[in-house]
Amino acid sequence: MRPLVLVALSLLSLSAWAQPPPCDSGSVFEDRNGNARRDHGEPGVLGVRVSDGVEIVTSDAQGRYTLPAVDGRTAFVIKPPGYTLPVRANGMPDYWHNLRTAPGPALKYGGIPVAVPACRDFALRRATPSPNRQAALSVLLFADPQPKSMADVGYYERDIIASAMQEGAIDMGHGFGKFHFLGGAADLGLSLGDIVHDDLALYPALNAATAKLGVPWLHVAGNHDLDFDATRDEDSLLTFRHHYGPDTFAWEEPEATFIVLDDVVYLPGPSPDMIGGLREAQFAFLERYLPTVPKERLLVIGVHVPFFDTAPDRETFRKADRARLFALLRPFPHVLLLSGHAHTQRHVFHGAASGWHGANPLHEYNVGAASGAFWSGAKDAAGIPDARMSDGTPNGYARLRVEAGGRYRLSWHPARLDASDAARTAAMSLHAPKVLRRGAYPAFGVYANVYMGRDDSRVEFRVDEGPWQPMVRVERPDPGLLAENMRDDQAERLRGYDRSPEAGRSRHLWRGVLPTDLALGEHRIEVRAFDAWHGEQRARTRYRLDDAKE
Repeated sequence: MRPLVLVALSLLSLSAWAQPPPCDSGSVFEDRNGNARRDHGEPGVLGVRVSDGVEIVTSDAQGRYTLPAVDGRTAFVIKPPGYTLPVRANGMPDYWHNLRTAPGPALKYGGIPVAVPACRDFALRRATPSPNRQAALSVLLFADPQPKSMADVGYYERDIIASAMQEGAIDMGHGFGKFHFLGGAADLGLSLGDIVHDDLALYPALNAATAKLGVPWLHVAGNHDLDFDATRDEDSLLTFRHHYGPDTFAWEEPEATFIVLDDVVYLPGPSPDMIGGLREAQFAFLERYLPTVPKERLLVIGVHVPFFDTAPDRETFRKADRARLFALLRPFPHVLLLSGHAHTQRHVFHGAASGWHGANPLHEYNVGAASGAFWSGAKDAAGIPDARMSDGTPNGYARLRVEAGGRYRLSWHPARLDASDAARTAAMSLHAPKVLRRGAYPAFGVYANVYMGRDDSRVEFRVDEGPWQPMVRVERPDPGLLAENMRDDQAERLRGYDRSPEAGRSRHLWRGVLPTDLALGEHRIEVRAFDAWHGEQRARTRYRLDDAKE
């Protein structure tokens, strides 16, 4: 044999020896000293499931598991109730690792680097009750944070993160005001996709802002989280997965089971470049996992693209996939669907028309955007854009509270509120004319945009402590946003980086006709809305009646 051939074979042999085969086993253990490493005497945890998004295996009495090593997949532990996880350097929970033995496609934002991990041990710590923990599981819901620049990341931090920190702050009673403690804002956080707006290099900065909450945070992939230079759907979330791990996974708490699904099917080529739907591998995961899920808990499904069609003239979520998923969910008595993407807010109750055949309608909450209308609009005194959404909902975040037995409550939290403005509360905003002619035909109304309003919500108004009268739900643009559109139109120069969105149809708007046969002068308007989870909510405004000469 020639010397050069011998050298080449030797180098190949060394290369193969230096590159160990991917590990297909590991353990799940109780991390008693909190160092995220399995030390002598730390026991394994029996019965914990480990998955790669397709296969699911269970740890034995010593905590050991064996999971087939498939290149390109992400292995993760399904966090069991009663345990917490270590935190990575970026503040995210440490429950996954990617397997990449050969270079993937060359992508602008890097994708997943080659990494053949050693056998992965997953650390769990027994959860200790927090002194701030309430009877219900508290979950922060962010949809579409979607910064397109570092300036937008700054808005996200000062507007959304600061608001959540303030809401969760505690007054220690020492006269120095409220203080935020890590983990005090909630027990868990979930971002429902479009973590950034196409610029995936912003992930680290956004993560640093989110980590200030000190809350375990889960991420759904959105259509603006794609590697758009990928040539196939299978490679379109490689960079996302490098930062956030699996795009399909489960997470368990005593009160609820969370399943996160990537439902953005990337279609390279002509428009549209994506559609909502699921893949065979995801159905394989669901078919293996769902039979193990306790039915007394709330089952929460988190996605980005809504399950209902958002365009009147085309299918935006594949009907066959929706019907197949709904059939798998049918045995569960307590299910909540969470979605984002629309940059409006809406409650949808699925029935037979959309493929749901359960005993009760299936509730989908399409969560309003943290970025509102993409961080647009005139800035306030703090330099933060108005960011109102096209349906008139202020930007902000939602909160889900889950109690035992599958019961839950939802609420919307606007990022900024002026405490002196009684017409804009956390629950609604009012719009009414400032002055009307006394005796005029009663054709002008007060409008109430009830942010968490549903089709069957009861909304009433009264004038000057008079009798309560029903308001009528209307589907039309929010008049307050229409007025903002007019201010943008009439401005001689730009009022912000981007103007507020053109007002579109709001599905949670109510109208009441204002009387004009009252005394001259000012009159008080009061509106009350009956929230499905939090009872009566009120807001107030005024109008005036004047006489007019012909």
